[in-house]
Amino acid sequence: MYTIKGKTGDWEVVIGLETHIEVLSNSKIFSGASANYNPSVAPNTQVSMVDAAMPGMLPVLNEYCVDQAIKFGLGINAEISRVSRFARKQYFYPDLPQGYQISQPAEEPPVVGRGWIEILGDDGNPKKILIERAHMEQDAAKNKHDMHPSKSFVDLNRSGVMLLEIVTFLDTKNPENNSYITSPDEAERYLRAIRELARALGVSKANMEEGSMRADVNVSVKRVGSNTFGTRTETKNMVSFKFIKTAIEYEARRQIEILENGGTVSQDTMRYNQGDGTTSVLRSKEDALDYRYFPDPDLLPLVITDEQIERVRRTMPELPAATRTRYIEKFGLPEYDAARLTETVDISRWFDTAVGNKPERAKAIANWMISELFAHPENFDITNEVRERPADEPRIITPENLAELVDMISANEINGKQAKEIFIKMLDGETGTPKEIADKFGMKQMTDVSAIEKVIDDVIAANPSQVEQYKSGKVGLFGFFVGSVMKATGGKANPATVNEILKKKLG
Repeated sequence: MYTIKGKTGDWEVVIGLETHIEVLSNSKIFSGASANYNPSVAPNTQVSMVDAAMPGMLPVLNEYCVDQAIKFGLGINAEISRVSRFARKQYFYPDLPQGYQISQPAEEPPVVGRGWIEILGDDGNPKKILIERAHMEQDAAKNKHDMHPSKSFVDLNRSGVMLLEIVTFLDTKNPENNSYITSPDEAERYLRAIRELARALGVSKANMEEGSMRADVNVSVKRVGSNTFGTRTETKNMVSFKFIKTAIEYEARRQIEILENGGTVSQDTMRYNQGDGTTSVLRSKEDALDYRYFPDPDLLPLVITDEQIERVRRTMPELPAATRTRYIEKFGLPEYDAARLTETVDISRWFDTAVGNKPERAKAIANWMISELFAHPENFDITNEVRERPADEPRIITPENLAELVDMISANEINGKQAKEIFIKMLDGETGTPKEIADKFGMKQMTDVSAIEKVIDDVIAANPSQVEQYKSGKVGLFGFFVGSVMKATGGKANPATVNEILKKKLG
């Protein structure tokens, strides 16, 4: 268990996460405007009258967005509410044209109810993290403060894109039943699991770097063994795994220091300072915003039928947890390898394509991917992207390339050293398949036993002193003979055949 040692004893950290992911859809949640707002799109070009809050414009719920929420709910083993409602969350800021955000009220059942997602706990065992809810809401616009020395601008392209807010569950009334996040590392694993699931389902890109995934981090501390939870603080809008872990660590130690010095932790909203990794008060509880939720009169209650849920369920792919189990049970891969190969759905699909209908390839493919390809992401075609590539840009290595390379090793057409040389040439931009590269550079392995035997005879004849020493007990000289044979054949001789023949001839 992760604990922090204080001056007066050990403390446990209690972590809650409110994670926002932007849902993939062609149009926005309440309008027909395009949901594409990437930087290449001109500002304020993907905007409808609804997004701009023009008078008299009424929102219309996007059914596909609802299906995406249901799909995610099924992915976290959650209850899907048959009836849920929308409310207006009131606050005034330039990035919110209506002066309110359409969301689902916390005091009512959301579209996705209680569920859970499994991570690897700090003890190395699987751990279920409870999720209280996942509700739909619209994203705000984007303020731009760096385009003019004295003015700010608002880009409405993002306004109305659907968000799914996922909230972890902490049962303060029954602490013995809790399965919650208790360390910075578990927080990262949980967020990576959410990202992995969202991508596998096609629900979201869940990319923190581009802002399509962000989290509010709640932190409190309590004495080890105590069932009494401390007062929590909330650090807003975190967009980096590294920063989230640093913020948790710093905030927990800050609270422990306050408590051990006889003070009281106040329920503040915090700001994370990237420069020095500290947190500071953004606003106190007394200054907390009152959002004044009230039912949205323009939107009817959302009614979800059993037929709709089953229709969505039939579209779901194999989930990452099931993929990991398949890799372990079908291919005999270690848990670590299976976890690395399911970090994203693109990687697992790449691996499956490379293995194809030859499960005997799986371990070798996994080893090459983890030890070699992951070190060269710029050459790793995990999206099967088809585009024109500049002449000086490194060549992409495809699943078919790696499968062919592994098959050549298995068939003794090339040895491990030659395979690595071919791999490096592909990284350097050499055109052609592995077989074509091997032919071009004369890297086919020598498998003719009589030819290898003749080279071995020549090596033995040329080194009588070493032969005598080997036969008198200096068995370490065996490597000398292997090296001499490999040098004489330009590294092309099959190592296993060389070893077998040498053992027979040297006695």
